[in-house]
Parts: sequence; C-alpha cells; structure tokens
Amino acid sequence: MTATAPPQISLAKGRQKRVRAGHPWIFSNELQMTPEAKSLVPGTIVSFIDAGGEAMGTGFFNPHSLIAGRILRRDQGPVDADLFEQRLRAALNLRERLFDRPYYRLVHSEADGLPGLIVDRYGDFLTLQFNAAGMSLARNGVIEALRAVVGPSSILLKNDGPARSLEGLDEEIRWIGPEPPAPQILPEGDVSFRLDLSGGQKTGWFFDQAANRALVASLAKDARVLDLYCYLGGFGLSAARSGAASVLLVDRSQSALDLVARTIEANGLDDRCAVRKANVFDEAERLAAAGEKFDIVVADPPAFVKSRRDAKSGARGYRKLSRLSAALVAPGGFLFSASCSHHMPADLFAEQLRRGIGDAGRTARILSTTGAGPDHPVHPHLPESAYLKAQLLQLD
Repeated sequence: MTATAPPQISLAKGRQKRVRAGHPWIFSNELQMTPEAKSLVPGTIVSFIDAGGEAMGTGFFNPHSLIAGRILRRDQGPVDADLFEQRLRAALNLRERLFDRPYYRLVHSEADGLPGLIVDRYGDFLTLQFNAAGMSLARNGVIEALRAVVGPSSILLKNDGPARSLEGLDEEIRWIGPEPPAPQILPEGDVSFRLDLSGGQKTGWFFDQAANRALVASLAKDARVLDLYCYLGGFGLSAARSGAASVLLVDRSQSALDLVARTIEANGLDDRCAVRKANVFDEAERLAAAGEKFDIVVADPPAFVKSRRDAKSGARGYRKLSRLSAALVAPGGFLFSASCSHHMPADLFAEQLRRGIGDAGRTARILSTTGAGPDHPVHPHLPESAYLKAQLLQLD
C-alpha cells in the first residue's frame, strides 16, 4: 500500500506505445531492469515512467515475472484500501444489475481494475484468489474493502492456481471466519447444487458457464442427455430439471460424482439421472461401440492446453473429443463443446471441432458461438482473457 512516494521504474526507450494505448501489463523486456529495480520486493507498488520521464501510471512490479508490471491506475494517486473499495463497489454494482441472486464472479481481475484478483460470491461468503505478487501483498487492504462493500460472513483464500507459481507465490487454502458446513449449497436456475469449495476445482464452481448451461437446458425437454466431464453436474442436472427424459453424467473424479449424487437426491432427480465414473475418452468409445445415441451431448473438459508448448497435443485432444462426441449425437440432436484453455485460440478450437465432426462422418450447423458470462468481462486490451470458447451445434 502506498504511504510515501513509490519508487520509479522506467520503460525502455520506444517501448511505451502499447502501455500508453491502455494495455494493463508491462513485460519485463519493456522495462529498464536496473540493479535497483531488480532488488525490489516482488509486488512493490511503483510509478511507471517512460524513457523521457513522463508518468505512465502506478501499479505492481515484480522483477522476477514475465509480466513485470501491472497497471492499477493511470494517474499518480495512491493504491490503498480506498481505491480497492471504489473498484469493488463498481464491480458489485455491475453484478447486481446483471443478476438477481448473489451468486456470481464478483471480480474478474484486470477487467474489473484489480489485476491478479479473483473473487467469487456464494451468498454470504466469498472465495478469493490472489494471483499476482502485488495483490497478494495488498491482501489486507483487499479484505478490508470486501468487508466494507459486501460484508461476507466468511472468506475462503483459495490460492492454489498455477498463476501463483509464475509469480513466486506459495499455495494456500484457508478460511477467514467460520468455515460453512460441508457440502455448501449453490442455487442455479431451479437446481440446488452441492459443492466443496475448499477441495473442489478452481474457486469451487464454474460461474462462467452459467448462461451456457441455461442455453443447453432450454433444449432438453424429453431429451436423452450425455454430460461428459460433468464435474458437479451443472449441465446435466440443469437439463434434468428442465425436463430431460434421461441424463448420464460421466467424470473420473469420485469425489465430484459423490457430490453429484447428493445433488440428484436433494433435488428429486433420481428417476432420470445416472452417474458413471470413467475416463471420458474410453467411455465415449464404449458407448459408441454399443450403438448409444443421445439427443444432447455436452463435452466441457478441463484445459487440454496448459501452456503454449501444449498447443499441438491439445489441439489433437479437442479434435478427438469432437469426433467421439459427434458420433454419439442422434440425427437432429445437439452438441455443446467448450474449451477453457487460455492458450487455445478461438479459431483453432473451432477448427478442431469442425474437423472432429467431419472425422465422425457428420455434418452440422453452428447455432451459437459463445464464451463466458457477463460476470467474466474481458479487458479490451487482453483478448487472451477471453479464455472460454464454446459452440452449440445441431448435427445431421
């Protein structure tokens, strides 16, 4: 937090254009990495200036990260709890316009003016991820501002994402305040889902797919549905509640399927839902060999491309999954396929999806090309933050 004038870090000559245009990141090769700069504690708040000494903005600096600078404000004002509270109130005002229940992503990092911070809201409690060294150092001010703006009963620090290792940060999972009884309950649509925030993936629930789950559910009346990589059953159980005739939910995580089973029982969906623990590729091949067909197939896998060097193998994985999924769709049925890989470009994902459908000997029409919901806004200078890509298709 800034109490005195922050140290100055200068951009290299001729490297200010992108930052001046509005990009919130400054890469290490764009800065003059002097011995003084390299000695600063990762996450130090600094004033960025161009090679001529003109102010560029104030933000976090990490001399050991490729993303060395993260702009918080374009003027020379303080970075303190007041700034965090102002940004959080703006984020909350937006979500309250978008949603009628307090279950959503409250802060989506740079797009909400809070680089390196993720906040998900589950009614009276929050999950937080500090994914940048500067935001981690400022955690007390962030938590103070969240208490002032939202007033949560408890906060879960879910600091276990891969982004933290790139910033030199350790993993940490702990509650601030009383831990709510497990499993936690999340209402979405007309289903009350069971989740494990402490032990589940990411921040516990994938709010980014909420609108897509509703889209698929709108097609589900009297349909036979297959939910591949079902995790906590978001797609499949929403479809069941919307009148699907039957739903098969497949995942390899027994702990996730145990929670799915509890959601099925609690919502009275036992008569139409079944869970199956299996490797998705193996199970899809088994179902195809058995001649099974479904009116709706959902394929929403974890990230196949975790870094740029995984791009080729990941692309092959998406093509294979597309082929296997398309083979299971009944004529006139629907395929919803998604990729949450940051390093998988939307055009390359669409190409692999198209190729896989062709490999299955099917033709199709794209009904919707979509991404994350509006509680996951995209910074206009960070197209890579539009990580979620999805298509809904009807197959002949």
